[in-house]
Order: sequence, then C-alpha cells, then structure tokens
Amino acid sequence: MEDSGGGGRPLLLIHGNSSCRQVFARQFQSDLAARYRLIAFDLPGHGASDDAPDPFRTYSLPGLADCAVEILERLQISEAVVLGWSLGGHVAIEMLSRFKGMKGLILTGTPPIRRGGFAEGFVSAPADGFAGRRHLSEAEVETFAGLMFGTPVEPFLREAISRADGRCRQGLFEAARAGLGVDQRLAVEGSALPIAVINGEADPLIRLAYLDGVAYANLWDGRCHRLDGAGHAAFWHAAGAFNPLLSRFLAELERGRQV
Repeated sequence: MEDSGGGGRPLLLIHGNSSCRQVFARQFQSDLAARYRLIAFDLPGHGASDDAPDPFRTYSLPGLADCAVEILERLQISEAVVLGWSLGGHVAIEMLSRFKGMKGLILTGTPPIRRGGFAEGFVSAPADGFAGRRHLSEAEVETFAGLMFGTPVEPFLREAISRADGRCRQGLFEAARAGLGVDQRLAVEGSALPIAVINGEADPLIRLAYLDGVAYANLWDGRCHRLDGAGHAAFWHAAGAFNPLLSRFLAELERGRQV
C-alpha cells in the first residue's frame, strides 16, 4: 500500500484489471499528494498483494469492493473520496452501498454497466478478450498492456500483467455472468453522490457515447469530461490535464458544492 500522508481528505485510488498501484505515480508525484491523503493499494492477486485464498469469494466485484472497504477500515478512515480506473471504477461503484462514508466518486475508463450487460459499454466484449482470459502469452501481455496503457508499454505494467493472478480475470466475468454485483448503471443514476467522469477522448476500449447516455443523478459539471489525445489511462498520459480536474473536483467537495 502507498499513503502520501497529505493533510486533506483521503482519496482512495483503485487500479484496473491486471494492473497495480504504481499506475497512479503521476498523482503521487504531484501537489495533490501534499494537499490530500492519497492512498493506493494492490487488489488481491495483483502487484505486491497475495493471491486470494478463496478465489470464488474474492474475485468478483463485490469481493474486491469488500477488500477496498476493509483497507479503509484498517486505516480507521470513515470518510473518503474514491477514484477508480477501469476495473477499479467498477469496484468503486460497487462500494456505493458498502461504504457509507464515500463523499465523492471519480470514474475514469469505466462505463457503469447494467447487470449482465458488460458488452454495451465497451467497444468489444471484455470477457472475450484479454481482460477475461486466465492465461496470457508474452505477446498477449504486450498487446493487453498497449490497449490498457498506451504505447510505448511501460515495463512496470508489463510486469504487473504477467504477475496478476489469471484466476481473477477469469473469475470476474464468471461472477458477473452469475449475477453477482449491483446494476451499476442504476447505482449511479440513483445516487445523490457527486460523480466526476473523466476519460480520454481516444480510449480504444470503452464507448464514450454510452457514457454520455447514462443519466447520472449528480454528474459533476453536468457533463462527462474528455481529455484530448488520451487513451484508456488518461490520468497517466494526460496527467497535466487530468490532475487539475481532479484537484478542482476535490476542492469543490471540500467547499460542499453540489452539482
């Protein structure tokens, strides 16, 4: 786990499928780390975290959400803002009903999907691609990393994908097909919590038009933000544009402003 120790409100950052907490390095290296308490951790089966002893229980959106809530409880954090990237955003949406102290939500690279409707928010069904595959060859790792993070592929991300427990990739979609987890579209359309949606306008994996059609109950700035030239990991390749938006959202939350 990484904790910036900043003096402001805690911000929990949750990484994507087969990734690791280091993806948020450009947030930890910014002035956000001093102004807010940034916290990032490796999901079970990822990075420095152990593989799940009970994959069936843990490798699902509810299971990963429970892990994130447990992290906050262990840190004795009762209120926090949550930022989720890709899979991390789906986990964060699942937390809405589990963590009553959530004060704001930032989604990036995450289409809120209906129960059983993964395909509609994505360019192609993720369960049929690398995201749902238990075993990946070296070439597949390279391609997956490029789609997730852009090129050139960062070595740490290639290593993170190779390290990730493939049972998690497989289990996530098996759990979704079994009906585990909330209807995420209904969750964000029914939540009064301020939600910021920030994506790369060149994201190769998600359907941005789908996001525009979601009737968020409390969408920050009244629109989904798109960052020019950025792909699926907008917070990395467009950190210079992403971080100021994140900072403004957090500052407005501090002032108690509602959309």
